[in-house]
Amino acid sequence: MLIDILTIFPDIFSKALDQSLLGKAKEKKLIGVRIINIRDFAEDKHHTVDDTPFGGGGGMVMKLEPLCRALDSLWKDEESPQTSMILTTPRGERFSQEKAKELSLKERLIIICGHYKGTDERLKMLYPVEEISIGDYVLTGGELPALVIIDAVVRLIPGVLGDFESAQTDSFFEGILGPPEYTRPAEFRGLKVPEVLLSGDHERIKKWRRKEALKKTLHKRPDLLNWERLSDEEREWIKEIEKERG
Repeated sequence: MLIDILTIFPDIFSKALDQSLLGKAKEKKLIGVRIINIRDFAEDKHHTVDDTPFGGGGGMVMKLEPLCRALDSLWKDEESPQTSMILTTPRGERFSQEKAKELSLKERLIIICGHYKGTDERLKMLYPVEEISIGDYVLTGGELPALVIIDAVVRLIPGVLGDFESAQTDSFFEGILGPPEYTRPAEFRGLKVPEVLLSGDHERIKKWRRKEALKKTLHKRPDLLNWERLSDEEREWIKEIEKERG
């Protein structure tokens, strides 16, 4: 996958993309990353990328000219549907694990890091931009959301994780939260690991993890539960969990 990042703060990415799984993915050439400084495409001596909004009001708006020049250097009208162009903005669609899975199948991502009060609205009329938000809050810029999106997407590319089963048991991968996890020692300060995890009975362990995942989801994020996707046995488990809660 090729990832192009358009930003006015390129240094934010220089270290982050060389760490952990992202760095390993680059080393393995599973991803290629290009960081484009939007200011390089401004034609005035101050490299201006923002201006006051028409109609008045506080704040600034990202200008079209330098941003479009930057995009034109990367984007061609005949681009494959295997390319997604993303603008990070609080006004966008809420990012989710399902979206991460969808984007992980693309061959190329172009990510525009939004700033100020927003980007001139005409950008979306000129390019097939998809607006994405990582949550219902406002940050100082779109660089951190871009890193969140990249991290969530890249770890789903085959070969990035040494054990892909790890991703398949993550929270949200199947639409619910993940189960509780334990590791050595089996007892610490009087607290013991659940016996079932030490049993060696893989079928029991699988059922226990699924039931605990449903319990955690019911307690913390009941909005995620989709009854149509649950088996009859899982529906019975939820009824039991609700009875236990009283």
